[in-house]
Amino acid sequence: MGLNQNIDRDTKGEVIHLGASGGSAHWGLYLVIFMRVTAAIWLVQGLMQWRIILVPEASALDAMSSLEAAAVIFFAIMNLLAAVGLWLAVPWGGVLWLFAVSAQMFMIGFLSGMIEWGRLMLALDVTLVVSYFVLSWYAAQERDAL
Repeated sequence: MGLNQNIDRDTKGEVIHLGASGGSAHWGLYLVIFMRVTAAIWLVQGLMQWRIILVPEASALDAMSSLEAAAVIFFAIMNLLAAVGLWLAVPWGGVLWLFAVSAQMFMIGFLSGMIEWGRLMLALDVTLVVSYFVLSWYAAQERDAL
């Protein structure tokens, strides 16, 4: 088995390939950078939810409706898990993040009073999801071209 056959077999199984390609675009690297920036945003969101749970001076969890309290607990856990997965650039991280961002968009769309800055958050969420899919598509095209 030649060296080229080993390289082809090794790179075909990767989700994100960061090696140099024949062109000037390195979409896999752009995707990883995007995922890490998004992970930082989701980490902050998760920590903000934990602040509501743990800091007594913030709005107490007991004073919230059961739906609001469940949402705070859900996002406190899910946002941090998604942030870790995105930071590691693993497939399950993208899936958890898409689940978390879909839940957030649902909350904004149908329960608009629960999330502050709802329209701005919705615009950011849609922009991030579209960017994720575009970068993933280009990274996959680049990987398949190898």
